[in-house]
Amino acid sequence: MNLFGSDAGWTLGPKDATVGIGKRVAYPHTTFTGAGPTGRTRETAYANMPITIGVDDDGVVYFRDEYGNSLAENLISQVKKQQGDSIRNILQKKCNEITAKIESIGELHIDTPDCNVVPRYIRQEFTAAAPTRPVAHKSGVMGMLFKSRRERVETQNAEQRRQFEEDCKEWQAAKCRFEEADARRKNAIEAGIYSDIGVMEMFLEENLQSIIWPRETTISMEIVDDGGKLFVDIDLPEMQDMPNKIPSVPQRGYKLSEKEMPAAQIQRLYMRHVHGIGFRILGEIFSALPTVRSVVLSACSRRAAPSADLLAEEYLYSLRVERDSWARLEFDNLKNLDIVKAFEQFDLRRSMSESGVLMPIEPFGLNCQEN
Repeated sequence: MNLFGSDAGWTLGPKDATVGIGKRVAYPHTTFTGAGPTGRTRETAYANMPITIGVDDDGVVYFRDEYGNSLAENLISQVKKQQGDSIRNILQKKCNEITAKIESIGELHIDTPDCNVVPRYIRQEFTAAAPTRPVAHKSGVMGMLFKSRRERVETQNAEQRRQFEEDCKEWQAAKCRFEEADARRKNAIEAGIYSDIGVMEMFLEENLQSIIWPRETTISMEIVDDGGKLFVDIDLPEMQDMPNKIPSVPQRGYKLSEKEMPAAQIQRLYMRHVHGIGFRILGEIFSALPTVRSVVLSACSRRAAPSADLLAEEYLYSLRVERDSWARLEFDNLKNLDIVKAFEQFDLRRSMSESGVLMPIEPFGLNCQEN
């Protein structure tokens, strides 16, 4: 599909990602089959029956038998008495996971690649195992005595051979597709991304799509000046898309508690997230496309218009970044980077209050000649 051009764009993120912070981001499903003080997973045996203990997406501890069925209440009560410390360790681990997921929303920039390292082709091996030739069934003595028995075995062997041949064709076709794709990638990395706009678009798209985005991120791009300059527009999430609750382990009970996240904390998370999106995309562009010397990136938000049931498109920041300036960043120390202040070292248009609220701005235009 053609993803580039003045009106083209695509959505980054997992196939089932949503625009808002839902359970997939804030409450990942993880099952622990019991845990001792060390946190190592194990099964708890009770009444000669293995029991699985875990935490569901709503933060509630569940107890299941070896067949996945919920445990009877009387057994649950006894397990809680015997495994109380282990269950609380499971809850704490789940709480830590959820908190880390929330924090990661503001850390998209940490894995930004170093643009000083040019793309390099690394040969990939086709790892799918070839089909195994089936062992023919023998009719034995009964086949010698009974024709029906012999014919049934022959039919079974013929079906096995047919299926094996079909599997071989499918495997060979998959291998060919893999090798063709690998050859295209080799050509792209060694030649195409230096000379062919279409290959540059495709290669950059593949790099962006390979990132695990916490939510769908819609962008549009245009490469101009024979690959020397790139324009990017990003559709940012809204403040209400941020998680507004944080988990904690209760003193009593077997369900994670939730408390409201302070408004200032939500605002800081939002600021780090929307700036992290732009930073990561800038980094992927400069890393994937060595010929790009300059990038103009503008980020907009679709907010409700005050006098109509419509969405108004407002740009919240816009910046021009030259490769030479970008290359001076400390890519091995991005964890300590103040992602919001980092934008100020580039040619930036941004109107931001002391509390971190972004106001609408006029983005850089396509000619980018204005001061």
